[in-house]
Amino acid sequence: MGLLYESTRGGETGVTASEAILKGLASDGGLFVPETIPCLDVTVEELAGMTYQETAYAVMKQFLTDFTEEELKYCISHAYDEKFDTEEIAPLVRAGGVYFLELFHGKTIAFKDMALSILPYLMTTAAKKNDVKNEIVILTATSGDTGKAAMAGFADVPGTRIIVFYPKDGVSRVQELQMLTQKGANTCVVGIHGNFDDAQTGVKKIFGDREFAKEIDQMGFQLSSANSINIGRLVPQIVYYVYAYAKLYANGEIEKGEKVNVTVPTGNFGNILAAYFAKQMGIPFDKLICASNDNKVLYDFFTTGTYDKNREFILTTSPSMDILVSSNLERLLYLSCGRSAEKTRGMMEALSGTGKYEITEDMKNFMADFRAGYAGMEENAAMIRKLYEDTGYLIDTHTGVAAAVCAAYREASGDAAKTIIASTASPYKFSRSVVEAVCGKQDTDDEFELIDKLEKLSGVPIPQAIEEIREAKILHNRQCRPEEMKETVKSTFSK
Repeated sequence: MGLLYESTRGGETGVTASEAILKGLASDGGLFVPETIPCLDVTVEELAGMTYQETAYAVMKQFLTDFTEEELKYCISHAYDEKFDTEEIAPLVRAGGVYFLELFHGKTIAFKDMALSILPYLMTTAAKKNDVKNEIVILTATSGDTGKAAMAGFADVPGTRIIVFYPKDGVSRVQELQMLTQKGANTCVVGIHGNFDDAQTGVKKIFGDREFAKEIDQMGFQLSSANSINIGRLVPQIVYYVYAYAKLYANGEIEKGEKVNVTVPTGNFGNILAAYFAKQMGIPFDKLICASNDNKVLYDFFTTGTYDKNREFILTTSPSMDILVSSNLERLLYLSCGRSAEKTRGMMEALSGTGKYEITEDMKNFMADFRAGYAGMEENAAMIRKLYEDTGYLIDTHTGVAAAVCAAYREASGDAAKTIIASTASPYKFSRSVVEAVCGKQDTDDEFELIDKLEKLSGVPIPQAIEEIREAKILHNRQCRPEEMKETVKSTFSK
């Protein structure tokens, strides 16, 4: 038998990779994890000579064992093609004494493209493998980037529909325009009058509603997710960490076996969890530095051992990280308590009931690889400005959080290990915040005036993804309250 998956809450075991990808979320509300984390079967010397696509196959074949070599290579070759504007797919740039892993060269200029370019291919292949006759409805909550990247991936894919919920006043204008102008007869975008946690909680409730699942099954539909709760999102993210380490070695930046730190800006915990999985596969990462913004629930968790979402929700200049319920942390909790579904379920019930839970000393020790820090909006802006003034290199506001946290960690700890920073979005996606970080407050309300100014500052041409929305027509205008989400989903099935 190949590698199988189980739910973090114990309700499902022995699930194949293709079944887990199709389901998205387990029927008991848990997240799918592999029964064991596999090891790479290639050396760093071999990885150093591989293209991104070859690295993707070396990693993903270990997790998606019920996909044939032909199926997996087909998915990879169609995902990582000319839609990325660099041949490397995920280039490394050295600036300010660290290595920025640029994950924003895809169609929607954010790191979500790295996984969401391949997920539609994995999903449709999985549907064929499992003889699925229903139309697959991708239901997703977004804090700004997943929604556009998912819609771009699934637009007009036969046998699928996609419904995206986003916080109406909680994303950048560019993020919102990217979603609202998305073409595709099977796409639907809905602005929530609430924050991302409201959208994410609403989506999870819909997935957990068995009566609703039966009802839509009779209508010929079934739900799946493009959020990072889907293992088909998480596995492709492991690839770029393996690739980055191999490139450092290939370029002579590190010795064989040299340990490297990784700093990741994260709210939902998926992106840094992928780095953790890469380490478990055999990549010599040392510290995994979890960078939070003002919504520092993860920083507080790693510092105190208590996860507590009972706090003010702050809208920041790094909106994709404005999250108080970090869904992917459940996977790490499950592993850290010895894969006890009972303990994991108890913590998730406590989070749902009281808004908080505590972990044991043993679980804290299990998480010793992780470090945490946070950067407020002023520190973030100061780091963007300093890096630009020192090197001419411009980063976005999420990467700014990571860079500030990384610098603070290095100074406090004296840890001089070489460091990869996950650079998660193009500065163009957050043009106002980036321009204001460098040049001070801007008087104009014209987003595209700021984008033109950013081009002059950075010397980097405006990406096609931005030019496309400059004159694009608004195609989506639906809005709802969180309690209306299920009815909103239902109403799309009559289309």
